[in-house]
Amino acid sequence: MLYFDHNATHPISETAKRVWLEAAEKFPANPSSPHRLGQRAEAALQDARARLAAMLGCGADGIVFTGGATESANTVLAQFDEVLASAIEHPCVLEALHFRRGKNAEASRGAVGLPKKISSAVTGRAELPHFAERKPQLVALMAANNETGVLQPWREALAVCRENGVPMFCDAAQWIGRLPAAGLGACDFVSGCAHKFGGPQGVGFLKCPANFPPLLRGGPQEEGRRAGTENVAGVLAMVAALEEREAAIRDGALRERIEWRAHFENELTAVVPGARVLGAGAERLWNTISVIMPETPDCRRRWVVVMDRLGFAVSTGSACASGKERPSHVLTAMGVSPEDAGRALRFSAGWGTTRDDWRALLEGATAAAREMGVR
Repeated sequence: MLYFDHNATHPISETAKRVWLEAAEKFPANPSSPHRLGQRAEAALQDARARLAAMLGCGADGIVFTGGATESANTVLAQFDEVLASAIEHPCVLEALHFRRGKNAEASRGAVGLPKKISSAVTGRAELPHFAERKPQLVALMAANNETGVLQPWREALAVCRENGVPMFCDAAQWIGRLPAAGLGACDFVSGCAHKFGGPQGVGFLKCPANFPPLLRGGPQEEGRRAGTENVAGVLAMVAALEEREAAIRDGALRERIEWRAHFENELTAVVPGARVLGAGAERLWNTISVIMPETPDCRRRWVVVMDRLGFAVSTGSACASGKERPSHVLTAMGVSPEDAGRALRFSAGWGTTRDDWRALLEGATAAAREMGVR
């Protein structure tokens, strides 16, 4: 089966696997332990922290290792009552905000919003934040959308926030490991996770101020910002995987991958009448295509099921939002009707995806269209 669901999880890379195994054997101790084995693990952890900070462009004291981007987002959002968020944020942001509103109804009265939506245009690119009489405590804007791949104006939004003295949180889970990480460290808060670019599952990071309060309480790990024994092997594998991706980006590996994606889109819309690429006019991740497939004679049949049976693992959108009856909030924000959203497919490639894989996917989508009765 060909795997085109890397935005949900990227298979672990050989580099990350090797580093994880070596670290698990070399650093078996708890980094908080005072003996030499513990201190060696702590030193390895601090070295990885410094390397990650250098890629982001921030100080090492701003990096907290977490269990993933969802934990990182919840850590940030638990501390703010008034948040201005885009309508296309990942569920880990929007659901955390909804929960916060429900738990703190008194504070939310008259607030800017929990969440107040930054409306998204048809292109899927969010508008820049604008503040009325009352400023929010925080602006949340992702770097790249997980469903459409559309790149968001996080740099421009950060400049607006700076001018108005408002901190900004950037969910960079889909950006990091696919585009250069440099510059993201300028945001007040940044989240990322290893399993989106070939690191292991269950490990991520949060860039935040040195004195930021923890979500998880207990021990003094991570300078008091995240209790719990650090996942040393996972952290080292994550940083090694990211360094590998950053090196590939510097070597120009994106150019041909963008061409592969563009060729697939052009051919798909030519051979499958009515297929429509979302965000086609906007800058997007090189690996992501979101398509509204055409109507079929039998509306009960699902495109994703037919593609799976033909040997292609694709998605209908966010892995954290799939399986729900309601249409994607991202597509809704883009003005896509519920009927059209029900025919959405997301193809997301990985670093190991080849030109031949894209060609095979085109053949598979064409075969699926024939089977679905599209003429």
